Amino acid sequence: MKMDTLMLEPSLYTVKAVLILDNDGERLYAKYYDDTYPSVKEQKAFEKNIFSKTHRTDSEIALLEGLTVVYKSNIDLFFYVIGSSHENELMLMAVLNCLFDSLSQMLRKNVERRALLENMEGLFLAVDEIVDGGVILESDPQQVVHRVALRGEDVPYSEQTVTQVLQSAKEQIKWSLLR
Repeated sequence: MKMDTLMLEPSLYTVKAVLILDNDGERLYAKYYDDTYPSVKEQKAFEKNIFSKTHRTDSEIALLEGLTVVYKSNIDLFFYVIGSSHENELMLMAVLNCLFDSLSQMLRKNVERRALLENMEGLFLAVDEIVDGGVILESDPQQVVHRVALRGEDVPYSEQTVTQVLQSAKEQIKWSLLR
């Protein structure tokens, strides 16, 4: 089989990376799903390139280094979803919109750098619900927010704050008294 036909066969692996950069082009979040950029140095160079090409434009899509890049900016954040050059832009845009809308709901519409940094755990869980190993799992932000909330409730006591443990204990006592 020729390499060209092999590259164009349908695949579930559609997302190569999900990035969130601040308004200086610095990485806040990056998850690469293949070895297109195997080293951190190569990833950072790619991120600088992508930021310099996109941070002053109003469009939502770019072709860069043989990759399809869909992006969106909000206040002081830049969101990117990257796929191969022959990837369906609408699928990548669905991932981007799902991520943004999920974060918007989780952060109560306060999608900006400080709020995101204070809620990185929610971001990690949301991205894991949307994309797994480059495979798109979910594009409905309501489902993502619901699943992240469920996973957040399953935090072991050792990782909870004292306030969370006391609140949980109060709830359990309240329900046992109401029976």
